[in-house]
Amino acid sequence: MGTSLMRRVRRMAGMVVIAAVVVSCGREVPLAPRSQVSDVGGSAKLLGGLLGSLVSCQPLPEAQASGWIGRDGGTLRVGPHTFTVPAGALDRPVFIRADAPSGHVNLVQFEPQGLRFERPASLTMSFANCSLLVRLLPQIAYVDDSQNILNFIPSLANLLSRTVTGQVQHFSGYAVAYRR
Repeated sequence: MGTSLMRRVRRMAGMVVIAAVVVSCGREVPLAPRSQVSDVGGSAKLLGGLLGSLVSCQPLPEAQASGWIGRDGGTLRVGPHTFTVPAGALDRPVFIRADAPSGHVNLVQFEPQGLRFERPASLTMSFANCSLLVRLLPQIAYVDDSQNILNFIPSLANLLSRTVTGQVQHFSGYAVAYRR
């Protein structure tokens, strides 16, 4: 392939990625409180199905990580996933636990449930073990205990490293997913 053609292909691929990120950022769905989600029964599952789907993956070994993170921020690595709290996101030290259960979905559950951050933390999740069509850009979805998609968080995929990074405002469960 000629150098000129290769540059055009790279430029077009970059524009496709940028367009997908711009389009996905404008379609955020309002978050429902956990108590309302329980009350609607099958509606959360239907909403998740309309919004997107969790990505099917080869199971990874179960992984856990925990530690104290305070005003200076910090990082937890749970299996192939990384959670980073920036300085100033917490006003006091908090003992944080992350659990990535083994299963056909790349999922990380955080405690203490409902913890909120003054500044967004970042969660980078691997999808290297997942079957993903090239045309689909994965995102990180906020999920309930039954793995129903409740919302998508602002995310950016890196197809070369096969990771997706999203901004986390509060603790709950998060999984690799894609929008329909």
